[in-house]
Amino acid sequence: MDWLKKNEKYIDRIIDSGLKEDIGAGDVTTDIIIPDNAVLKGIFRAKDGGIVCGIPLMKKVFLKLDPDVKITVKKKEGQRVKKEDIIAVIKGKAKAILMGERLALNLLQLLSGIATSADKFQSIVEPYGVTILDTRKTTPTLRLLEKYAVKTGGATNHRMGLYDMVLIKDNHLDFIDLQKAVRDCRRFIPRGMKIEVEVDNLEMLEQAMKAEPDIIMLDNMNFEMMDRALAIMKSRGCRAKVEISGGVNLHNVEEIARRRVDFISIGSITHSPQALDISLQLSK
Repeated sequence: MDWLKKNEKYIDRIIDSGLKEDIGAGDVTTDIIIPDNAVLKGIFRAKDGGIVCGIPLMKKVFLKLDPDVKITVKKKEGQRVKKEDIIAVIKGKAKAILMGERLALNLLQLLSGIATSADKFQSIVEPYGVTILDTRKTTPTLRLLEKYAVKTGGATNHRMGLYDMVLIKDNHLDFIDLQKAVRDCRRFIPRGMKIEVEVDNLEMLEQAMKAEPDIIMLDNMNFEMMDRALAIMKSRGCRAKVEISGGVNLHNVEEIARRRVDFISIGSITHSPQALDISLQLSK
């Protein structure tokens, strides 16, 4: 909740933009056929099990449209829900609820889906002491919200953007001497900022170990190459933490975690989450 307060202006902009996108000059259907004094009651209900996330945003959507709306929350942010659980109950002006329901549900379903995905991955690797990380594969302008959902689901955020961590990728390597690049970065970055190097073969791994970054990412390696890389790092006394990335899914994440690496980063948590099925049942 501290994060939500800290980023309140950002969240307001997202919601204001969402309402403008959906309502535009007005909800022509509701404006014509729904009386101004009509009142509705709505029940937000989980239609599948998962981690609920986005309740404060859902509330803010309706409060912008009807400051007098009454919302009773039945499940806390980040709480696990099962099918048919009631998440919240809303009562207020029918016009406001009808105009806000789509945006409120979109945000609630999306963020709950991301939180649920993060929870599934982190739960699998938890016994092995491995941390699940997200990536920058997020919806433009929604990154802060999506990464908030990742944390709500129990996983951990990788870098927020290009500004808060050095990550030297294969796309950089044609232009640089890796050891010099890491030394140069250490001279100029703030104290405590991490340096990570991505490698996808054993030759690149040798170069990365000589450069001595904080983290080495083994990217898109099959299990055989991954094992060889880990064995080489161990035999050389490499002190860099190890991140595995590329092609990770719910079917293979435990096999990777059994290797006791430090991190596993997974883009699908945010770039292709399955929304959690949540309904809003309305009645007079």
